[in-house]
Amino acid sequence: MLIGIAIGFFVGILPGLGGPTTLALMLPFIFKMTPVEAFAFLLGMAAVTNTTGDITSILFGIPGEPTTASTIVDGHPMAKNGEAGRALGAAIMSSLFGAVFGAFVLALAIPVVRPLVLTFGSPEFFMLALLGITFVASLSGEALLKGLVAGCLGLWFATIGLDPVSGIQRYTFGQLFLWDGVGLVPVTIGFFAIPEVIDLAVQGSSIAKLDVGRLGGVWQGVRDTFTHWLLVLRCSAIGTFVAIIPGMGAATTQWLAYAHAVQSSPNRERFGRGAVEGVLGPGAANNSTLGGSLVTTIAFGVPASVTMAILMGAFLIQGLVPGPSMLMPAPKGHLAVTFSMVWTIVISNIITVAFCFLFLRQLVRITQVRGALLIPFILMLIAVGAFAEKNVFEDVLVVLAFGVLGWVMARLGWPRPALLLGLVLGPLAENKLFLSTDNYGLGWLVRPGVLILFAVIVGGLLAPFVSEARRRARSPAAAAVEQEARRQRELRGLQFDGTTAFSALIVVLFGWALWQSRHFGVRAGLFPWAVGFPGLALGIVQFARDFTGHRSGAAPESVGDAGPDVPPDVARRRSIEICAWIAGFWVAFWLLGFSLATLVMTLLYLKLAARERWVLSILLCVFSVAFVYGLFEKALGVPFPPGQLFVWLGMDVGL
Repeated sequence: MLIGIAIGFFVGILPGLGGPTTLALMLPFIFKMTPVEAFAFLLGMAAVTNTTGDITSILFGIPGEPTTASTIVDGHPMAKNGEAGRALGAAIMSSLFGAVFGAFVLALAIPVVRPLVLTFGSPEFFMLALLGITFVASLSGEALLKGLVAGCLGLWFATIGLDPVSGIQRYTFGQLFLWDGVGLVPVTIGFFAIPEVIDLAVQGSSIAKLDVGRLGGVWQGVRDTFTHWLLVLRCSAIGTFVAIIPGMGAATTQWLAYAHAVQSSPNRERFGRGAVEGVLGPGAANNSTLGGSLVTTIAFGVPASVTMAILMGAFLIQGLVPGPSMLMPAPKGHLAVTFSMVWTIVISNIITVAFCFLFLRQLVRITQVRGALLIPFILMLIAVGAFAEKNVFEDVLVVLAFGVLGWVMARLGWPRPALLLGLVLGPLAENKLFLSTDNYGLGWLVRPGVLILFAVIVGGLLAPFVSEARRRARSPAAAAVEQEARRQRELRGLQFDGTTAFSALIVVLFGWALWQSRHFGVRAGLFPWAVGFPGLALGIVQFARDFTGHRSGAAPESVGDAGPDVPPDVARRRSIEICAWIAGFWVAFWLLGFSLATLVMTLLYLKLAARERWVLSILLCVFSVAFVYGLFEKALGVPFPPGQLFVWLGMDVGL
């Protein structure tokens, strides 16, 4: 278990490797182990990756795991505000709470969970996917329409690749690497990390804009966990019970928990700017998910997530059959193995939390380091993390494309979480929609469970409008502000600027997608049509609102916003410079290979852009190359491609 914890600790911190990937790599090591030893090793590793993934998400704005992406929304702004210690303390303590909650639910719920799972059919699963997206879209407040369009856009991105049944290519542009679709890891990293790098360069400072001195916020974060214990408990329950449903893993529950944290708060405007509740909710849900997903895996042999699917391989290697035998004591069953899993989750999280608290001070000091020193290292992490998922260089380009999209959406006030959740839930939603129509025809629309979930969706969509109407009715000042805003829109007339152009681009994209899908056939085209037509209709409405000046949505995020300390012309120049450097790094990765490009570009950036001393520049270059070449290429065996320049020259170089 301790060896597994050590591996999981570093896997969670390093972007791109991912808990499932590491579990798969570790399976060969359990052949000689007993069942209890094998699951202590594997679950010790899986139980801590979400906790340590929060560290990278909060400090750098790069999700250490795709399942910790929601922690960035409020955790990274807290780090920028000098509250990195408080954010980390809250994330780590809530993670422990969630892990213990999930483990004991696993121990108590297995005998009674079978009726719950069997009541859900494919129609209900499809509606649950829609429910998750609409809940996250409703976080946008008055920008609800943008949230729904972004959710449809994420669902459409999920259709890229081969149709899982007919094998028809959809939106692949003839590219082989798109046959598997766009990977969640490169999309998540690009969506959040690239905009943060641009912001760091524009600000010209460290990640933390404020200095909190002696890191007094760590124990404040721990106290926040107990102050908001009801929220942590509810989000732990969300993570556990939603994860019991197959397909609804931590990548989904994190956003549902964040949505609940926002909707249950009386001060929603704080979220996205550094609200500690936005860290507590996802932190608790992420770690409670493991216990919930183990329920269906152990009781029914139905893996509820990718991690559980890999863990099923461990069952087979150990000669165990998930099902009733795992719930019966010896000699007829393996109940002792099941309860060893419960205690492994609890103890491994306690050890991880203790270790994190011991070294938090050193970790938080990273946020006080000058941004110019961190940027080349972060860019290297982004590229290596994106490549490490599938070992294809094209994923590094996917990071760049979604980095641009994420930066534009952040600048124009479009919510990014809804798009990401749409991408996560897309495969599940498509599968369940096909099964629903294939098994029930249109009759699935009137099933009681579907109607109940549909009512919940409608209620969630209408709730922001009802609360806003009540607020205006209670506040004459709010009504006067709205009337003045309406008068200003009439004076401005029609507008066609960057905001309107982006809305128009989305309309064109959905129109093109529907046109391309005309030859797909019913099986391959069902989900693209189900997503494309609502997306096109909502996009047209949003374009009309932007064109006529009805822009009452959420304010743009702070990403890329220079702030009062940076003049606009300086911010513009720095933005252009950092974009050129990012492009230069990516070209160097392609021409020189990862290790050599890391050496060359880090040295060039530190000397030309950051103007650092030679000694410091060389030391950082050596560290970066040792990290890429020694850890990833040699120790982990990541097959980095040779530089294209050396391929053209017919040379074989070690770096």
